[in-house]
Amino acid sequence: MSRIGKLPITLPKGVTLKVDDNMVSIKGPLGELSRQIPPEILIAVDEEKAIVTVNDDSKRTRALHGLVRTLVNNMVVGVHTKFEIDLELKGVGYRCQAAKDKVTLSLGFSHPIVLPLPKGVEVSVEANTNIKVSGIDKEEVGFIASKIRSFRPPEPYNGKGVLYKNEVILRKAGKAGKK
Repeated sequence: MSRIGKLPITLPKGVTLKVDDNMVSIKGPLGELSRQIPPEILIAVDEEKAIVTVNDDSKRTRALHGLVRTLVNNMVVGVHTKFEIDLELKGVGYRCQAAKDKVTLSLGFSHPIVLPLPKGVEVSVEANTNIKVSGIDKEEVGFIASKIRSFRPPEPYNGKGVLYKNEVILRKAGKAGKK
């Protein structure tokens, strides 16, 4: 039995969890999320907590036990408090502008990069170089943050690029030169 799968999911005030035929729906003060779960996994809902259990003891079911519990817990946390990822741009002329449904990045290429945002994900920019990606769906927030980072990953020689907040880049020495 999974150690993580055995842990109960605590439901904060204002969050409701409903299970209908392998479809989990969670409503909270910040929005609503739903997800299809495998038929081998059962969720028992109490007033203040939910417990994830399994039907059988097959290898696939044991593998899904902790995963489904973590995914449902992330949904509960997301509708109660938003997930946030901070990014920072390091480099001369690197800047970002956020509109309602898109992000425009200037990262030293000959053209600006325009990234459309999915529904439910918000991007705010502070001082043109600090980006905050937030939303109720942890997967979407992480995907958009990694997508922004993938346009100009940090390079080890000058340390320029798009970095996660407080990320440490291992720097390499440059050329030794002639002696």
